[in-house]
Amino acid sequence: MKKIRPDVDAPDDSLSPLMLKRVGIDTYRENVAYLHRDCALYRAEGFQALSKVEVRANGQRILASLNVVDDTAIVGCGQLGLSEDAFASLGAGEGSPVSVAQAEPPASIPALHRKLAGERLSRDDFRDIIRDIAELRYSKIELTAFVVACDRGELDREEVFYLSDAMSRVGRRLDWHEHPVVDKHCIGGIPGNRTSMLVVPIVAAHGLLCPKTSSRAITSPSGTADTMEVLANVDLPFDDLGDIVRTHRGCLAWGGTSQLSPADDVLISVERPLAIDSPGQMVASILSKKAAAGSTHLLLDIPVGPHAKVRSMPEARQLRRLFEFVAKCMGLTLDVVITDGSQPIGRGIGPVLEARDVMRVLANHREAPMDLRQKSLRLAGRMLEFDPDVRGGDGFGIARDILDSGRALEKMQAIIRAQGEHPFDPDDPPLAPQSYEAVAPAAGVVIAIDNLKLARIAHLAGAPMAAGAGIDAFVRIGDTVGAGQPLYRVYAAYRNELAFAHRSSARDSGITLGRADEITRLNVEF
Repeated sequence: MKKIRPDVDAPDDSLSPLMLKRVGIDTYRENVAYLHRDCALYRAEGFQALSKVEVRANGQRILASLNVVDDTAIVGCGQLGLSEDAFASLGAGEGSPVSVAQAEPPASIPALHRKLAGERLSRDDFRDIIRDIAELRYSKIELTAFVVACDRGELDREEVFYLSDAMSRVGRRLDWHEHPVVDKHCIGGIPGNRTSMLVVPIVAAHGLLCPKTSSRAITSPSGTADTMEVLANVDLPFDDLGDIVRTHRGCLAWGGTSQLSPADDVLISVERPLAIDSPGQMVASILSKKAAAGSTHLLLDIPVGPHAKVRSMPEARQLRRLFEFVAKCMGLTLDVVITDGSQPIGRGIGPVLEARDVMRVLANHREAPMDLRQKSLRLAGRMLEFDPDVRGGDGFGIARDILDSGRALEKMQAIIRAQGEHPFDPDDPPLAPQSYEAVAPAAGVVIAIDNLKLARIAHLAGAPMAAGAGIDAFVRIGDTVGAGQPLYRVYAAYRNELAFAHRSSARDSGITLGRADEITRLNVEF
């Protein structure tokens, strides 16, 4: 045992178990432990900042990245601090005795090094890496190295399958013991594109089983889980999710709390700040989640547009072929549709505004956005044709009847109540209190709308962290506007965020005016 320096105020039993302290820091899906620099255990064990440690208490064990502090207000010499995520994962009470030791380095690090060197990895390599990632053995630095290596190294299609398969096999898997089990997913990048929240109640009302689990926003102002959270709880435990789907034939939940493909959520925690969404990682993220959720049939929406994730038809077709190859290897039936991604879908951009649009469509409200309604009906119709009793081409009419009759609204309300309802009035949505309007600088025709720019402005306004923040759009491509006419209204929770958004839209509103003959029409499926 190392000798304790006499100038350090530490008790003689300082190497005995430490006392657990909850440190109120959100480290976003990373377990972080905190030790004081003058803690005798820190010196004796030779810990280093950012190294992985193993923390044990009450028979529970977690792995965490170590941060070293000098302020006793954070942790004292006889304490071990845990971040919010780590404290919740360990499940021990504050003040409990806790032990900490060096963690064994991840066994898959040599495979990671080979990927960094540009080598092609085997199926076993990806399984080892994903297992270590799911068990939180990788530090954020190592996670970043893996994400960037896969992004820059362009995984070949077999590697994408190996990654997808490995991710789907780590964590829990659902088996519904019936066929077909349907799902729908969009690759993202189109603000306001909340078709899933309309498709799920339509197909569930028809009787198809649709366990829809979604990720939160990575680079957009809102994801399906963020928008659904305005209406109901989305953090559903594994057993609750199963009960809700079996009872109501569908759900709209966040996949993270159900431990379905948990490595995906860890990887997203790195991809989000880096704004990385490479094709291989996108395919693996989507298909692993669907396979783990027990889906047998998947409808995939690939929007194409000058300011979408996919910019051209050749790029869309290449991505479709990759999805089809990996889905076939994983035993999934896949139907891919390439849709118009030249502008936002619906009026709202941001969780509350998008929830308003969804509920208005379900209620057949006079102000429901027709583009969101029509696209959702087309997608729902394609999904209904997964039912062997529905003839090809009949799905759209069936979906329209379910929506127009109110059955879709009834199903959505039942799902919302089952998940835990949040009060919401689409005619009086809880919008953020600060607002301003962006206006047309001159008269003209709207010939282009920059999805990325509008998403950026909504982000600056606080979406999705502030649910009521975002953009309420007043125009679409092809509309004629006059000078000074409002193009959209921006909502923000705080004045500084409103100022950030205002400065950005003043430089570039994201809406281009011109002549009607300058509009570019996309040749897409719908």
